[in-house]
Amino acid sequence: MTRLTDLKKQWLKEPGFRAEYERLGPEFELIRELIEARSRAGLTQAQLAERMGTQQAAIARLEGGRVRPSMDTLRRYAKATGSRLHVTLEAGADA
Repeated sequence: MTRLTDLKKQWLKEPGFRAEYERLGPEFELIRELIEARSRAGLTQAQLAERMGTQQAAIARLEGGRVRPSMDTLRRYAKATGSRLHVTLEAGADA
């Protein structure tokens, strides 16, 4: 059976897949940061949802990348996980 990392390497050889993967890179990075903050806080999705005044399903959608969070949502998420929200804009390769 082929491992996921092997499949990813194979798919990244395809120009269309690679371009889309790179375009979505910042979204994947945000998702990783959200999950890491929740994990660092030792919270389940349900516990985090309770702290934020929302439903566990909303946290699952957020961490699954199915919704784009507002700045207000990111602030509430940070506060609920004991984190500090820090947003930066960096010069890109095409800048």
